[in-house]
Amino acid sequence: MRSNVAISLAGGGALGGVLALPAGSCDPPVPGVIVLHEVFGPAPDILDAADRFAEHGYAALTPDLFSAGTRLGCLARAMIESSRGRPGKITAAVEASRAWLAARSEIDAERLAIIGFCMGGGFALTYAAGSPPGLRAAAVNYGQVPADAERLRGVCPVVGSYGGRDRAMGAQGERLREHLVRLGVEHDIKTYPQAGHSFMTAGHHPIGRLVYLPLHLGYEPRAAEDAWARVFDFFGRHVAPAAAARTADGPG
Repeated sequence: MRSNVAISLAGGGALGGVLALPAGSCDPPVPGVIVLHEVFGPAPDILDAADRFAEHGYAALTPDLFSAGTRLGCLARAMIESSRGRPGKITAAVEASRAWLAARSEIDAERLAIIGFCMGGGFALTYAAGSPPGLRAAAVNYGQVPADAERLRGVCPVVGSYGGRDRAMGAQGERLREHLVRLGVEHDIKTYPQAGHSFMTAGHHPIGRLVYLPLHLGYEPRAAEDAWARVFDFFGRHVAPAAAARTADGPG
């Protein structure tokens, strides 16, 4: 079940967002996950990803990171923050989303996770390295990885998926794996040779396909289903073993 929500920001103002809850009662409280969108914003395929989590017993919050200002201005700010690798307004928006989610009575604030795609994957990774309260696992999908492994020290367990045909981000998967091995962080990182960028969600971005030709952008069903199975297995072990057991035979 989806509902539109408003997420208050520490400096004033609010983000728009969508909350997807599991069917039925959330008593006892359920685990929560923050879903961070790509550069295309909270498009239908990203909201469908949130629904997957709800079907697996999670409360999934998708904040619209572009809603606190003009879309172009927010996108530019996100790109600058991502390239510099230092916390800024986008990171603050992610933290506001975690705090909002943790404060809900339906949600277990000690069993949280974060997942991001493309731009959102990079922010999910660097945000998780800040050891936010209650965050037990992060899923990073074709997201940017810092060059310096030390910037990830303190990160929670990470599951990551990358496309081998993605000429911009494909090699980042191996960098992430090497960093996590060096830091002794539990992880599951996989690169799919047949897949390109944005292969996990069935989005329709015709302009993106033309502009981002080297990324070989597009949904790849076999790789996507394997990647999703790994995410839910990883989250089931680290975040919500009870939820995973209840929905082992369910949709997703």
